[in-house]
Amino acid sequence: MDAMFEGFIIDLDGTVYRGRRAIEGAAEAIARLKRMGKRVVFLSNRGNYSREMCAAKLRGMGVEAREEEIVLSSTVAALYLKRNHPRDAVWTLGDEGLRDELRVHGVSLAAKPEAAEWLVITLHETLTYRDLNEAFRAVRHGARILATNADRSFPGDDGEAIDVAGMIGAIEAATGRKAEVVIGKPSRLMAEAALEALGLPAERCLVVGDSLASDIAMGRQAGIAAALVLTGSVSREEAEAAGPALRPDWIWSSLAELPLWLEQGIEAAGGQSANDSVSDSANGNPITGKDINGASLEEGIAKR
Repeated sequence: MDAMFEGFIIDLDGTVYRGRRAIEGAAEAIARLKRMGKRVVFLSNRGNYSREMCAAKLRGMGVEAREEEIVLSSTVAALYLKRNHPRDAVWTLGDEGLRDELRVHGVSLAAKPEAAEWLVITLHETLTYRDLNEAFRAVRHGARILATNADRSFPGDDGEAIDVAGMIGAIEAATGRKAEVVIGKPSRLMAEAALEALGLPAERCLVVGDSLASDIAMGRQAGIAAALVLTGSVSREEAEAAGPALRPDWIWSSLAELPLWLEQGIEAAGGQSANDSVSDSANGNPITGKDINGASLEEGIAKR
């Protein structure tokens, strides 16, 4: 198994940390992966952070992470806009981290809502009526809507917290306009960005996350093997009952199990690759994945 996977695509919220608290054993597991010579990229639907902010948060939890090892939905949103709409000005509904990431990638920020060609919506943890109304004005004056992700909730310090879907719903309901582009997992754009950051093909990588609908679904769609950790809001029973499009290849109690799993050299069923028939370590039942060949991140974004 150690030789099977060279790259690891690791989710953050619910996998590495919950709110401001690191999940027990996560930092040590990541450090061991790197000592084993594995490549790691952190892939998150967080769009209200910049990579700089995220790297600082991880370092504060004892996780060493360079900015180039982090891919956020704000990062991929910025790439999408810069490559497909380079002259368009953007208004944002979200925290400052989104604007920081847009600026880093050279995306133009509108001086006022009425001047924007796009409204970019992400999580806004300091949301005010003024923020909502300015976003409303942008769309009413013709701005198209892009969302960094459409997750309904995320695991916070005190339990599940409302996510970007709530912000999208408010603007769609008030304006009668729908979001045209949704960037985050399980979007193929996110998978392509992670693979590009790792410099590896899908069959040499493993996705590890806490969400069936985003992490596992993305892996299935992109031909990447996927493992579910139970430190989010999904139970083992829910995972085992999921249909083929959402069923993980392996189920672990937490990220802390990953290095031990590699060191033990657990074999795929029948000696096949991780994208053929593999065994769930929880119940030994074969789960069938599929290999989907895709374009590069830049090519994929250009087609959308």
